[in-house]
Amino acid sequence: MNYWLMKSEPGTFSIEHLARAPRRTTSWDGVRNYQARNMLRDDMRRGDQAFFYHSSCEVPGVAGIVEIVRAAYPDATAFDPKDDHYDPQSSRDAPRWYVVDVRLVRKLARIVTLEELRAQRSLAQMQLLKRGNRLSVMPVSAREWQAVLALE
Repeated sequence: MNYWLMKSEPGTFSIEHLARAPRRTTSWDGVRNYQARNMLRDDMRRGDQAFFYHSSCEVPGVAGIVEIVRAAYPDATAFDPKDDHYDPQSSRDAPRWYVVDVRLVRKLARIVTLEELRAQRSLAQMQLLKRGNRLSVMPVSAREWQAVLALE
């Protein structure tokens, strides 16, 4: 099993939105960065787990855990001209963007804040904490996974 971190702005889609979704499951759509897309498409597998991270908000941090329940498939929002994530250069025959389906495993007892993560020497190499990293999807090592959970 691999571990990941997936960012979402809570004003757009929060862990509470996921908790209210049917079967607590949704597609993780709208990824429009090629490096993040490649991880979704090529590396994420059913059964992998990810931290659900609230970003671009007053208190950014890890809010919960999700499981990948369906491997990558084309992102239908890219084909819909009425959708914010529409991409006229993506087609059903040659999709450019992909999604995975995620299911809420659990909310953390509390949000583990970005400030707390930065304070941990054991997380100094975590991709999230590296200068200039703005990816919405990134790998997390097993050691980092355990270190974050220990902060809960």
